[in-house]
Formats: sequence, structure tokens, C-alpha cells
Amino acid sequence: MSELPLPPATRTLGDSGIAVSPIAWGMWRLAENGRTAGDAAKLVHAALDAGINFLDTADIYGFDGTAGFGDAEQLLGEVLAAEPALRQRMVLATKGGIMPPLPYDQSAQYLQSAIDKSLSRLKVDSVDLWQVHRPDILAHPQEVARVLDDAVAAGKIRTLGVSNFTMPQIAALNQFLGHKLVATQPEISPLRIDCFENGELDQAMMLGLTPLAWSPLGGGRLTSPETARDEAVAAELDRFAVQHGISRSVAAYSWLMAHPAGIIPIIGSQQAERIAEGAAAAQVRWNRQDWYAVLVAARGVPLP
Repeated sequence: MSELPLPPATRTLGDSGIAVSPIAWGMWRLAENGRTAGDAAKLVHAALDAGINFLDTADIYGFDGTAGFGDAEQLLGEVLAAEPALRQRMVLATKGGIMPPLPYDQSAQYLQSAIDKSLSRLKVDSVDLWQVHRPDILAHPQEVARVLDDAVAAGKIRTLGVSNFTMPQIAALNQFLGHKLVATQPEISPLRIDCFENGELDQAMMLGLTPLAWSPLGGGRLTSPETARDEAVAAELDRFAVQHGISRSVAAYSWLMAHPAGIIPIIGSQQAERIAEGAAAAQVRWNRQDWYAVLVAARGVPLP
């Protein structure tokens, strides 16, 4: 039976030469539940100690619809201020370009301000990856590219990425950039498989973009299935998980990591033990038969 290769110990962000772990930790809910800087520091240490050096946040993380914009970045900034040496152990990514409560804004003035404010909240001079969070249809990609290239030239950003962009939007922005994109962050999970067949991952491989998968557990629907389809996918993951002595979540992460595009799942848990457990996905090996069985369950129809 044809076995797929294990993910490498590290992946490179595009052609940047920046080495990242094959799985990342995300801070979407870092600022929830009254978490203190001490609490947040324990989670940062849990990720780093588990071999996860790729940490992803965003300026809008913490926003509840009325308040909290920037809270996750602010909390991480407090951690870094208290333990400056942690910065050297991590590849730090953040995102911007959404102006609460909802409009997307990638005008030059807003983007410049968003980048500077993120650096201020994080208490760092630069971030390793800065991503446009969602595309602003009213911004010309040439204008966006000019601001991003200037931020790289100024040393504020090392590399550039996008999140939730369509393939034409990626191509258009990349066309105008001097410092080409190194990453794309769409939603990918065993329950959201569009990218496997619609060309998104093919484009990523063609352009040399590292795909970062947000919500790799289907927004929690893999751990708590809601529909017959959810149940079918969970059952296939469980079948594989039992054979390998792992949890369903680890099976889901490793399923994504087996793809040749080099997908990096972003663990969304804010529990130290779940973060550490997720890192084990890098040691899980799939074969084609088991991998396609999950895909068929997700498709709901046999392969052609």
C-alpha cells in the first residue's frame, strides 16, 4: 500500500528561508475568559516546548462586535515584554486590514496605520509574516502592494501573505508586489475540502506559497459532529486514529499535513495540553487508501 511521506521537521515560508514548524498555533481566542499575561505565557511556552515555533495572531482577534480590537496582540505583547527572549524562539505572524465593526479597508492610510499599531501592541520592531486578513474589493492591488513593499523595505515586515483571498485576487496582488507573497491562509479542514479540487492548492504550489489552514477542525464540528456528513468524516478519521493510537483531532491535522502543498494547520485551542497533543500530528503517516477514504466521506459521493 502506497505510504505518503511524513511532513518535514520544518517547512520554509515560501522562498523566504524562514523555517517554521509543520503545524502552527493560533490566538483567535487568546484574549477570552479573562486570560492574564501569565496565563498567555503558559500557552506560548506550551507551543514552543512542543516544537511549535509558528505563532499566528491578528489585530481583530479579541474583538467581540463592540470592543476588544487588538486585545490578543496586546496580551501577546505583554508576554514578550516580560520575556523578551521568547521572541527569538518564534516565527511571529499577524494580520490586518479589517476595520471594525466590519468594513475591509486596505487603503494606504489604513494599512500603514494597522501595521504600525500591530507592532506597537506586540511590542516588537518587526513581524516575520504580515497577512492581509480579508480582501478589500475597493482597494486597487497596486496600491496595497505599494504599502506592503514599503513596510518590508522599512524593516517592519519580513514576509507577506494573504488570508481568505480568491485565486485571482492572489494573482493580482502578487503581480504588483516587489516582495512576492510567501503564504496564503484559507479555511481548510476535512469538512472544507474545496481547495483540494478548485485549484487553490495548485496555485499555491505553482507560486510557491505556503498554505496555512485556519479552522482545521471545521470550527469544532469534527470534535462535535452536527450533521450526517460530519459524522461520516469523523468516523473515517476515528478508524484511522484507532489504528495509530491518536485522537481524532491529531488525525485531522495530519490528514491536512499529508498533502504535497505542505499545508500547515493552525491549532486554535487555548489549552496547553491540546496544543502539545496537536504537535504529535507531525509524526503520523497516511497511505493513499486511508487518505482518500476521508476525502470520499467529505465529498459524500464516490470519486469519479
